[in-house]
Amino acid sequence: MANSSSPRRALVVQQNFSPFSNKLVKSGFVSGEQMQQALIESRKTGRPLTDILAMMTGQQLPLDLLRQYKKQQLFELKILYGVESLDPEISQVNSAQMHLLIETLFPIDLCRRYRLIPLSRSETEPPFVLVAMVDPDDLSAQDDLNRILRPQGLGLQRLVITAEDYQRIISQYLDEQVEKQKQLEFQAKVDVKSDIENLDYLDLEDTVDDADANLDAALQDPEAAPIVALANKILAKALQEGISDIHIEPQEEHLRIRFRKDGVLRLGFELLPKKIIPALTARFKIMANLDIAERRMPQDGRIRRLFDNRKVDFRVNTLPSRYGEKVVLRILDNSATQLGLNKLITDPETLQIVQDMVARPFGLILVTGPTGSGKTTTLYSALAERNDPGVNISTAEDPIEYTLPGLTQVQVIREKGMDFASILRAFLRQDPDVILVGETRDKETAKTAIEAALTGHLVLTTLHTNDAASAIARLDEMGIETFMVSSSLLGVLAQRLVRRVCPDCRIPFTPTSDELARFGLSSSKEIDVVFYKANSLSPDEVAQAGGNVCPTCKGVGYKGRCGVYEVMRITERLQTLITEGAPTERIKEVAVEEGMKTLLAYSLNLVRQGSTTLEEVERVTLTDSGVESELKAKRKTSLTCRCCGAGLKQEWLDCPYCTTPRFQD
Repeated sequence: MANSSSPRRALVVQQNFSPFSNKLVKSGFVSGEQMQQALIESRKTGRPLTDILAMMTGQQLPLDLLRQYKKQQLFELKILYGVESLDPEISQVNSAQMHLLIETLFPIDLCRRYRLIPLSRSETEPPFVLVAMVDPDDLSAQDDLNRILRPQGLGLQRLVITAEDYQRIISQYLDEQVEKQKQLEFQAKVDVKSDIENLDYLDLEDTVDDADANLDAALQDPEAAPIVALANKILAKALQEGISDIHIEPQEEHLRIRFRKDGVLRLGFELLPKKIIPALTARFKIMANLDIAERRMPQDGRIRRLFDNRKVDFRVNTLPSRYGEKVVLRILDNSATQLGLNKLITDPETLQIVQDMVARPFGLILVTGPTGSGKTTTLYSALAERNDPGVNISTAEDPIEYTLPGLTQVQVIREKGMDFASILRAFLRQDPDVILVGETRDKETAKTAIEAALTGHLVLTTLHTNDAASAIARLDEMGIETFMVSSSLLGVLAQRLVRRVCPDCRIPFTPTSDELARFGLSSSKEIDVVFYKANSLSPDEVAQAGGNVCPTCKGVGYKGRCGVYEVMRITERLQTLITEGAPTERIKEVAVEEGMKTLLAYSLNLVRQGSTTLEEVERVTLTDSGVESELKAKRKTSLTCRCCGAGLKQEWLDCPYCTTPRFQD
């Protein structure tokens, strides 16, 4: 009898479950007994049911089930409290408004005591403040909120939010406050006013450099000479803000210090007095072990410092200019860069093509693009794919920017006759499998690299060209025979870097037909695409906003960069064209026919994905002559509908989008 009634009891228990719980049991994720136990545990401890189930089963719930659970939670809360629910994944919380309300109306202690989040203030009649609460029926909370709001003529409107969402949002706010406090403390450390006031710019005594000095400790030294402290603060601020280059620029009436971040230059400090130019220049030359007496010739040096428990190198170049020596420091911070082709190339098809080329046992791979476009990072990401104890990898570089364990890295020293070509010839006697040549600029280096690729080695190197197809013409200009290029070349990868639009403050917008046409797009084909603009503020607007700017991008509108790639894989058809000496335009045309995504096409895909903006594409990609030619050819050969701007094929009689019978060129 006991056995016959057991299934019936289990069925009764399962029927008492919520639809979500029933679905989990039916799917086999948990048994009915486990679900019953998890529900009891959740009621006792207040912990989320999903966390308890994950601990019981040892695996996380699938995303679709988590989403369904949250929908059920919000529905039940809405019915229970009789107010609308808030799902932050659907209705994004405006961080700036929330921060402002916490600072002006509801202190953070009150928010944490009653588990609530102020969302927005409405000036409609009657004005009110919208608040999301874990327990909207908490009478004590309502009394305290109304006590604050009534004197200001404001009402209270409540939403219900899950405890998990509340905790996530409030924790994020607290983390941002801690980070903001750290930033304020750091800004106080790098304040340069006192150093400038105390600086005797003719006194360079006691400024001997301590190699590998700890920059964090140096900022705390109250006895440091003002010029030493000033130089340290410039380096520290640049590192703290993730800068790639520092420009120390003497002007007629002042000294300008600019930082390059995400490819864009901006002021790093207020304009500094002219009197400090000689002392600051001399200090950086001392730090880089340069000759401070030589002021009429460019010099190159290197600075190494410890900062935030990591070693950072600065590549230093001085250049005599009209008002003094300009100093530019390139920051080489290995710890700030994650290597890996899959971390750089977002398009799966392009990624697969590059990985296939890198996996080949021999041949030549060229990476092209202007200075600062990320070529070295791409090359090292490719080397990381092949870095294995069974593979001998050697690199010739000027300078060595990354340190990858297991590689033999050689620094070019032209003064001693160690140029790229001579190092490459030496590599060929060292039994290499993979060779990296930092830069190919002359015929000797190019020819040696191609010979190495033809004799069983994989060779990776860079060229300075606008696009992938132009690399063939560049090698021809160097005097390399076309049959050698076609026989050795595996592929060419051209690249650029565009800034990522900030995901927290980006602004959706609908571009006009003319704006889309500038990029070769039509409004009818992009109807389902959400375009974004960057919420960029000027330095004055950031100052006026005080702390109420986007905490992610600090009002810049962009955060980080992503790569734009054009990969031309050499096929039999392209090999024939290269051997025949075909023009660049023809090679590019055939490469596109064979599946190559152009720089413009790749960058517009990033726009469609919401990663960047049309303004960034115009700034970075449309400046290339090759892209302009591509657009002109596209506009010239395509027909567009007069009414909707849709692209039309010549044989069509009517527009398939709006049935307009007339077209225009």
